[in-house]
Amino acid sequence: MKKIRLIVALFACCNMFYAQERTLDFNFDWKFTLVKETGIPATLPLDDASWKDIRLPHDWSVEASFSEDFDGATGYLPGGVGIYQKHFDTPANSDSKNVFVLFDGVYNNATFWLNGKLLGENPYGYSPTYFNLTKALKTDGSKNILTVHVDHSRYVDSRWYTGSGIYRNVKLITVDKLHIPIWGTFVTTPEINNDAATVQINTKIKNDYSKNHNIKVVTKIIDNQGVTVALQEKETKISSGKEIELSQSLEVANPKLWDIEHPNMYKVITDILVKGKITDSYTTPFGIRSLLFDKDNGFFLNGKSTYVKGICIHHDGGLVGVAVPKGVWRRRLQILKDGGVNAIRTSHNPFSQEFLDLCDEMGILVQNEIFDEMDNPKDKQLNKNEQSEQYITKGYTEHFQKWGESDLKRTMLRDRNHPSVFQWSIGNEIEWTYEGYKHVSGLWEPGVGGYWNKIPQLTKEEMIARYKALPERKFMLAETAKRLSKWVKELDQTRPVTSNLIIPVASLASGYADALDIVGFSYQTNQYAWSKKNYPDKLLTGSENSGSWQDWNSIIENPMVFSMYMWTGIDYMGESHKKWPQKGWDGDLLDFAGFKKQGWYYFKSIWVNKPHVSIGTMPLTNSGFERDSLSGKAVATSAKVLNWNNSKANMHWNYKPGELVVVEVPTNNHVVELFLNNRSLGSRSLSDNPDRILRWIVPFEAGTLTAKAGFKGQEVESILKTTSAAVAIKLSTDKTVLNSDGYDVAHVVAQLIDKDGLEVKTEEASLKFDVDGKVKVLGVDNGSNKSIQDYQSNKITTYKGRALLLVQSLKEKTGYIKIKATAPRLKSNLVTLQTK
Repeated sequence: MKKIRLIVALFACCNMFYAQERTLDFNFDWKFTLVKETGIPATLPLDDASWKDIRLPHDWSVEASFSEDFDGATGYLPGGVGIYQKHFDTPANSDSKNVFVLFDGVYNNATFWLNGKLLGENPYGYSPTYFNLTKALKTDGSKNILTVHVDHSRYVDSRWYTGSGIYRNVKLITVDKLHIPIWGTFVTTPEINNDAATVQINTKIKNDYSKNHNIKVVTKIIDNQGVTVALQEKETKISSGKEIELSQSLEVANPKLWDIEHPNMYKVITDILVKGKITDSYTTPFGIRSLLFDKDNGFFLNGKSTYVKGICIHHDGGLVGVAVPKGVWRRRLQILKDGGVNAIRTSHNPFSQEFLDLCDEMGILVQNEIFDEMDNPKDKQLNKNEQSEQYITKGYTEHFQKWGESDLKRTMLRDRNHPSVFQWSIGNEIEWTYEGYKHVSGLWEPGVGGYWNKIPQLTKEEMIARYKALPERKFMLAETAKRLSKWVKELDQTRPVTSNLIIPVASLASGYADALDIVGFSYQTNQYAWSKKNYPDKLLTGSENSGSWQDWNSIIENPMVFSMYMWTGIDYMGESHKKWPQKGWDGDLLDFAGFKKQGWYYFKSIWVNKPHVSIGTMPLTNSGFERDSLSGKAVATSAKVLNWNNSKANMHWNYKPGELVVVEVPTNNHVVELFLNNRSLGSRSLSDNPDRILRWIVPFEAGTLTAKAGFKGQEVESILKTTSAAVAIKLSTDKTVLNSDGYDVAHVVAQLIDKDGLEVKTEEASLKFDVDGKVKVLGVDNGSNKSIQDYQSNKITTYKGRALLLVQSLKEKTGYIKIKATAPRLKSNLVTLQTK
């Protein structure tokens, strides 16, 4: 033990004197301009003296005003063509170094140059990419100029808001010519028990020197307390110009497992030494955890049966567009987790490195989805196979044949060490674009009544025969899926391959599902039993769901169906073709500003194992319910209104005197009693309500509405009170101290309140945020999906009585920031922030 400690101390010392910081933040001090022409400039670099000074990440689309002249498929915001340039010094001692630039995401059709020399391109806006700058760097002491041309003139190239520009982080990576390449490690944990875990580490090492080297590789594992828990040395030889892969197996005693409740993280630090000197040091965060998927019994995390309580989300963050600060994601993910969410499906593309880092840290599972299009294009405005060819809607299909393997593998190499990533999804509802799948299912034929959640009338054999009888086609989905699955398995065999199938019965018959380890069903929960009967060896589960009790009940009643991913967890811009002024999709749990919606309370009632009761209200008129003439109870006019994401419930008790109001109470208590001004309105039971939402029809009377439930000692209640007119604005913030790093953010919420301090949710005010201090105003939002007010502003009209201001620290700017809101006839308190 003394020997190991001595070695660790010595190498810590070596790191201090010889190891170089590999990665430099490359987000600051960029120049940017929009141009009209889509063509590449003839001469580069360009004169950028008059260009806009910006810092990354940057989304130029969200800086524009919403306009009906644009398309709702991508949120009524423009695309265009932008050019970025950055001036920087050549790193010191570059003659013995390799210098790379790493882009986590550029949307899209990006081309890169250094000092006018072409580095390469990357059409896909969601895949990370990097370039070797070494040979193009200046050697005369003058500044280098990195140029990035981004062509998003085909701005309706997706079915949701994509954003435009260098919208994710950029890093400059400087390494010795003997080094571990970018994404050069792969850490797995093949054997785990209570006493020990085997950690398998595969490390690539590259020698760009003109001579061979004898090297020593020292690998240590550090736990989340900074303690070294395993160490191993290995000596080997690497030839000039070669890359080798080294395999090491280390044992960690008494491992702290990564799971949803205790997301314990470790680090592998790999040092490369030549003659006692460290040439490179590479850090790989990872978690120790096991995954088991059983076709009959579902999913087990670390041997524990686990329900996946998932949501689908897109990658925008409201007022910041797709250039989402880490603090915005942290706030949203924490609210979601508080509501019981334990998994995210990245719809329908890879998310950022930062997002996955947060999921690792917070204990959230991730289904990492790669593509929404493959061989054939989707119609971006109507979500089906392409109806008409337009320049502005040309999307990823234009690049898939050439770039598909590279985009998938670069994404996987970046992401495969994240313990949060537990599935790879190769695609989403791809069947729409392959001719014949509707015919194969038989669900579109007269008398069936539509494909939506219908049990097939054809037999398995009849579907297979129909598929085999289809005419010859250029692209066959089953073959494409097998190719993608093969690419995944080449890089990672520790996680299953899945896909979201919109016509699963046809996909099972065609062989598409044979390329998958897990067959993901998009909404078709009624087809589980039929599919399991006909394909008993398949593992079936939900990967996109509507948000009804039936969806969740399908998991409880069928152990094999372990997951539900509700569409969608957060409101997102786009998918709103010809719906002006509605700029986006109305989701379930959080709105555009990250405020809780009534659906958050509904899902918390089933996903969090604590007593819960909450209240929602809505006028009986147009509610989807009727009052039973005998019992007086609320009766649904159609099953559709029992889907929780279709609820129109408000979170207030303000209506006209005598107006009939539906009171909804989502709960996990068996019985709830409702009171109005201390008068009991009777009890309701979960046994009488198939969607687990209790309802009363109540003539409105001003005062206090109270729902009570629970046994003695475990009582819970929820209260709504009638409010009077707003007299003030109450400001609150999630943070009062910001790091002066240029990244940290604070969410300042303005809420209208009445004379009693109650939140007013039925009155609006146009207000202005006054910000005094060294901080950047990122923008404002009110959460409404019909609000087309500019995000880049300090003025906003509230929605449901509230609004959000988002501010961000400035790099190396410290001090106090004072924020207040002004509006006619309304007072405001003062919020003080400090940056340090």
